[in-house]
Order: sequence, then structure tokens, then C-alpha cells
Amino acid sequence: MKLQPGITVVKNGQLVDGTGRPAIPNAAVIITDGIISYAGPAAEAPPAPEARIIDAGGGTIMPGLVEAHIHLTYFNVSELQDLDIKFPVEYVTLQSAVNAKTALECGYTSARSGGCLHNIDVWMKKAIEEDMIPGPRLSASGREICGAGGLMDWNPDFRRIGMEGIVFIVNGPEQARSAVRKLVKDGIEWVKTYPTGDAASPDINDHHTLCMTFEEMHAVVATAHNHGLKVTGHCRATEGIRNALKAGYDAIEHGTFMDDECLDLLLKRNVPMCPGLGFELFSVQRGKEFGLSQRVLDGHQETLEAGAESCRKVLKAGGTLGLGGDYGFAWTPHGTYAQELTFFVNYVGFSTLDTIKWATLGGAKMMGREKEIGTLEAGKLGDVLVVKGDVLQDISILENRDNLLAVMQGGVVKAGTLVKPASF
Repeated sequence: MKLQPGITVVKNGQLVDGTGRPAIPNAAVIITDGIISYAGPAAEAPPAPEARIIDAGGGTIMPGLVEAHIHLTYFNVSELQDLDIKFPVEYVTLQSAVNAKTALECGYTSARSGGCLHNIDVWMKKAIEEDMIPGPRLSASGREICGAGGLMDWNPDFRRIGMEGIVFIVNGPEQARSAVRKLVKDGIEWVKTYPTGDAASPDINDHHTLCMTFEEMHAVVATAHNHGLKVTGHCRATEGIRNALKAGYDAIEHGTFMDDECLDLLLKRNVPMCPGLGFELFSVQRGKEFGLSQRVLDGHQETLEAGAESCRKVLKAGGTLGLGGDYGFAWTPHGTYAQELTFFVNYVGFSTLDTIKWATLGGAKMMGREKEIGTLEAGKLGDVLVVKGDVLQDISILENRDNLLAVMQGGVVKAGTLVKPASF
């Protein structure tokens, strides 16, 4: 991805640097050849003659957001079957490119894949890095892994179609190892698995059901780590979280029903967690109009309450969180990602500074790129978000992309109201 040559100064705004430290009023950020060379009080900034100036207009200067669990290949999903048999791979690829552009326009300069169809994210990452298409810096995953009869194995045998586009169905450790080996050569970074079920499938694989054995999970980890890949998993049930942490998982998705033993394991191994929790509230609030049954809605309500408490536990104990998750459903469409931040402030009860920290630095840590992105500090890439207004007073202003003056990657302004829209 290209870096902006020369010097750019972003000034006339408060600096929320993503570390969790208090905001700095009347700040400046200097980006030299795409890399931040200064971030702090404007009065202390070094001289920058002939610099390009971006005026924050008294608003907020902050790091680009990180979507820590993105599904670029999900599009207007209203039922599970929409994921694997609704569209051919060619159309899903085009949808994914549109979703990547949308994410960047919403201020998400980086993202970590939470699983995708047909390993498309691998090629999205390559296209983005080569400036072929606009999108967030991407940590790629590919086709997912689930036990036979588990949450992602929903096509009954009479249909005589498999799940090859979205998931490997495994029965036992040997098949689990084989699935990882098939992923190794495809260029992924994260192996996504399904240790547990979800409220979306109350009759067979609800949120207290296990969908993989410990032996299968351990086989995935051992094989993935041997090839330098990381492993994560959809973990709602307590035993699924515990098994994942004991098996050596590198991250936990959701972590819904986390008990004290799971929390201790999470902290001892310093494993980050992406709750993806706003999806539960939005399912409860909007699911009925899309045909979700009351039983499913009740399950999402239980998951919502338990998941919020788990997040509070992790925050209080000093663990690492990344924010984002499961956008691309009919009731959580792409382009509405920032409502996750508003949710964490208004429902979960996080402070705005903590919420921004986990939506920037936390996601960067999950990606393993915290030395490059996630905060506005000297030496890091110039991935900067310039916002009209005070996000500390009202974090919901991030939900409206008209409030984004500039979205910068490596100092290059890629989106925002300062950019003239391209003609189509």
C-alpha cells in the first residue's frame, strides 16, 4: 500500500490517540512520508514548512478504526442458507470488494477477517495492499472448520450438497488436521473454527452446545501452529471457551459465557477476545421483522446479557478486547459498524476512551500489528481519522460517515468529506 510522500500536518482538533490516555486539546499530528513523526500538543510540534495542511475544524483527530471480526463475504444475510447457496463465488467476490470499500469509507482503516467464503479474503488482502481496490488493511482468514452436525453444517443430506464454499466439515482429529493442511497453501493467517453453537440454531446447536471435540480443536491448533498460522473460534458455551484456551487458541470470538476459570486462562495466556456483541442486541431489536422466531430472540437476549458481563470482567481484569463482528446480516448491514462502539458505551457501560482504545489498539493487537497501527504515536503508520465533532462527548457521531472529514492510510487521504467523490 502506497505511503503519502512529503509532510502532512493534521491540526486544529483534540487528539484521542487510542492508548486510553486523556485527550489532548489543540493538538497536531505530523505525518512524514506516510509515517507519524509527531503527535501531541500543537504548541510543542516541530516546524513543518511546506507541509500539506488538514484542518480538523475543532473536531477530533484519532486513529483509524479496526474492525476486529469482519465478514467481507457476508451480504444481506437473513438466514444461514444465504451464506453458502444463494450466490456464486463470482458475485460474492464483487460484493466483498464493495464491502471493503464501504468499511474504509466508514473510517475502518484495518480489519481482521472472522471467516469468509471461498478464501476470498486472501485475494481481497492482496488487491487492497496493491492499491487495486480501496479497503482496510486486512488480516485474512479463509474457509472455516466445524464438526459434522455442528452449527455450520446445516444442509441436510437429502440436498446432496456440501458446505465446501464456506466451511470444512470434520469428524475427528485426522480430518481436522487435513482441513488445516488444505488451508495452509492458500495464504491465510487465521484458522477460524466453531467449537460451539449459537442462539441462531436453537433446535440443534444452541449457544450452550459444543460443535467440536477437544481433540479436534487441539489437532487444529497443533497443525496450524506448525505452519505459523493462528487459530480462533466461535466460542459461546463455557466449556467451549475453556477447551479453546486449553487447546492453545490464539484468540476467542465472543467468549459469551465466561466463568472465572476461563477468565484466568484467558489472562494467563494473554489471549485477546472479540465479543462481537452488538449483533445480539440488534438481533433482539430488529430480528422479528426479518422472521426470527421468539425462541431465537430469547436466545440472543440471554447471549446479550451474559456476553456484556463477560466483557466487563475482561475489561476489569486487564484483558485485551477487539471490537467489531458479524456485520453483513440483514439487520446489521455493512456500513453500520460504528454502532458497535455506541453499544459498548451505552449498553455495556464502557467509558468512551476505553471503547475507542479497544476499537483501535485492541483490534491492532488482535491483528498482531500493534507496532504499526492502532494508536497515533511517532513511528506508526499514518492511519488517521479526522472527525467533525467531539467523539468523547458523543461517540455515535462515528456512525455517520458525513462526520468523517478524512480517512487516511499511510498519510494518503482515501475517503471522507474532504475527498471529491469519484464519478461512476
